Amino acid sequence: MTWGLLAVSYFIGAFPTSYVVGRLARGIDLRQHGSGNLGATNAFRVLGWRAALPIFLVDTAKGFFPTFCFPRSDGSPRWEWALAYGAAAILGHVYSVYVRFRGGKGVATSAGVFLALAPAAVGVGVLAWVLLVWATRIVSVASIAAAVVVPVAVLLTQGPGPVLWLSLALGAFIIYAHRQNLRRLLRGEEHRFGRRAPEAR
Repeated sequence: MTWGLLAVSYFIGAFPTSYVVGRLARGIDLRQHGSGNLGATNAFRVLGWRAALPIFLVDTAKGFFPTFCFPRSDGSPRWEWALAYGAAAILGHVYSVYVRFRGGKGVATSAGVFLALAPAAVGVGVLAWVLLVWATRIVSVASIAAAVVVPVAVLLTQGPGPVLWLSLALGAFIIYAHRQNLRRLLRGEEHRFGRRAPEAR
């Protein structure tokens, strides 16, 4: 049962929320617009906040649901499987089988996973994210900072352990996923809210 739920976690995470919303709302493929990323941030740039908000909530739920619910339904509620279900959902979101393995960067889905595993740490990370978006108007800066802040918050609230190791691994992955954003930041070309994003190449 647990291995089957692991596969289900991947397919839940792989659901391409922003792709579906882009098609329904405007008949477009978000991979061809803005940054070309299938995440809530690019949806905000291209479609506006009314489309981006439900995308963010669904993508967060994709991480939270299997991490929180599946260990309680498979007969062996062990932390190893909670971590595995969450990791599978994130993997599905980033490498979605439904859209030729080209998904988002995993920030919202990772937030959902840690909302199930370490809610206090997520609260700190969200606060840091909101403050930095407000101060810089650059989402990538806020997301990278949150990827650093959450492991620190996990260490302070839960101490060393598997959740900390997962948060460090996911933090490193999120930073790696933003490598193009880091290059644009160094060149002074990163997108800011309030400006139209250039089309994906």
